[in-house]
Amino acid sequence: MDALTREDGESLNIIEENIEALKAILPDAFTEDGIDFEALRQLLGDQIADGDEKYGLTWHGKKKARQIALTPSTGTLRPCPEESVDWDTTQNLFLEGDNLEVLKLLQKSYAGKVKMIYIDPPYNTGGEFIYPDRFQDNLDTYLRYTGQKGDEGIVLSSNTEGGGRFHTNWLNMMYPRIKLAKSLMREDGLLFVSIDDNEYKNLKALIDEIFGEENFVGVVCWKNKYGAGAKTKGFIEVHEYILCYSKSPISNIESVLNEDQMQAYEKNKDNKYATRGGYVTQPLMTNSLDDRSNLQYTIEHEGDTIHPRKQWVWSKERLLEAINNDEVVFKKKANGDYSVRAKVYLRDELGKVRKGKPLSMLNGPFNQEGTSEVSSLIGESIFSFPKPSSLIRHFFSFTVNDVEDTGGIYLDFFAGSCSSAHAVLDLNVEDGGNRRFIMVQLPEPCEPKTPAYKAGYGNISQIGRERILRAAKEIKNDNPDFEGDLGFKLFKLDSSNINAWNPAPSDLEKSLLDHTDHLVEGRSEQDVLYELLLKRGVDLTVPIEEKEIAGKAVYSIGFGVLFACLDDKIDKDEIEALAEGITAWHKELEPASVTQVVFRDSAFADDIAKTNMTAILEQNGIAHVRSL
Repeated sequence: MDALTREDGESLNIIEENIEALKAILPDAFTEDGIDFEALRQLLGDQIADGDEKYGLTWHGKKKARQIALTPSTGTLRPCPEESVDWDTTQNLFLEGDNLEVLKLLQKSYAGKVKMIYIDPPYNTGGEFIYPDRFQDNLDTYLRYTGQKGDEGIVLSSNTEGGGRFHTNWLNMMYPRIKLAKSLMREDGLLFVSIDDNEYKNLKALIDEIFGEENFVGVVCWKNKYGAGAKTKGFIEVHEYILCYSKSPISNIESVLNEDQMQAYEKNKDNKYATRGGYVTQPLMTNSLDDRSNLQYTIEHEGDTIHPRKQWVWSKERLLEAINNDEVVFKKKANGDYSVRAKVYLRDELGKVRKGKPLSMLNGPFNQEGTSEVSSLIGESIFSFPKPSSLIRHFFSFTVNDVEDTGGIYLDFFAGSCSSAHAVLDLNVEDGGNRRFIMVQLPEPCEPKTPAYKAGYGNISQIGRERILRAAKEIKNDNPDFEGDLGFKLFKLDSSNINAWNPAPSDLEKSLLDHTDHLVEGRSEQDVLYELLLKRGVDLTVPIEEKEIAGKAVYSIGFGVLFACLDDKIDKDEIEALAEGITAWHKELEPASVTQVVFRDSAFADDIAKTNMTAILEQNGIAHVRSL
């Protein structure tokens, strides 16, 4: 029975993953001592970039920013059922903590699973922002900041210098987070990032580097307010930008029709209006000529022979069928030529409203709408400059590669007032979807003089959770028959539940005695179970079942992907019954993947007892038995 090590208590080691991937592709570049860079250079031929003069964005600290994205986290996410909503059934997550550490902790369980990400990061205005990465002890810094470690919380600010340092600190903050976010995305996933003029060019260059310029989908210029700032020295700014990137190249993207697009369909009506709505038209003749003889033909209409300019868009059979169904519009021009166009109805044959291409400019919704939305839910002036949930709902409703999908995971790791969560809930009500959200928010303290603090909110995380709760109640009141998911599981970032071996040289005897139990004092079995999920790479919302076997509490996680018995004492005469009970439960569940069983190391009287437990389980097909 192997013990869980310090490395088992870390998040995914991205460097090791990269090395293993490279080894699979280019095994000749590896020796027993590691990577042979000269061999790697030869295998890659002339594709190596030499010299310091390279095109791209660079700044002081970029190397460290890249390194921190690759450094595993030793933290964990501790469950808080008492502060959650519908803990036993919800598939939504609210994760309180520094988003850098949280993104690292999500890597094993959620890599390649997130459908869309929207973030509204702190804009670089030269003031404070509180994501100060200490590259070697980021978790420790966070624990001190939140008062979980040390005598007091500490106040941290990155923007304390002028000029270019503002850009440097902001980029150092953003780089590792965008890097980690990409690995969480599905191959057809989309990233949306709100930004203003101060960092637009730097942000685009940064994401181009991480995602690749070929995966830049577009940028939306969003008019976000009616007008303001009459005393400004320059232009009155009434816009922001939303950058959109895909993880891999996409073939098509569509969005819900806006008001103007809907009105265009209302201009043309025929006898199908009741079932199909109005229509717009699209040309059936094309100027391109690719020598497709089946598209080069003539048709007859009201005694006239119609020739295409070069060729038709459709085959003759398809065109004649559309004409017979009164789905083609003919218009004779003054010179005798014809315009021939197909009717495209608002609703397709199944009654579903069509989508259109996203526009690069949005006129609203305005910031005032976001402010009004939050004020009506949780009170006036509680949160500054919240994004309207309808703005995010617009992006989250996009269809990618013509695949209609009303499920998937939607992530916001600068969650703030949780407009993104509100958008997900509204979309699910609108179309009956089962989208899930993951919100990540730092517990940034509310200043004592603010309306939020006076209203009882200690930090921004509490505001976001309250907004979700009240939005859910409003949705249920307005839609009493809605049975969708309106809850969330709350987890809070903390140090690992597993003690790291860190002996005091001056008192090794005490260090040994303190380490007889590898678990941190005061942590619950539930704390340990959810850390095991994270480190095993299991979704945090999978069911956890409990059974009593041989007088011990045994947990099955994710339908048998993981079993755990954390009892503090297992006698020798209980081993066989306990092992056989776990085996029987394992056979009953028939998990699809390899099963791991975990025990508390100190529960066994000696190594012989651990060996016997391992042997019985291995004989019954469970080879991965660990202790902590």
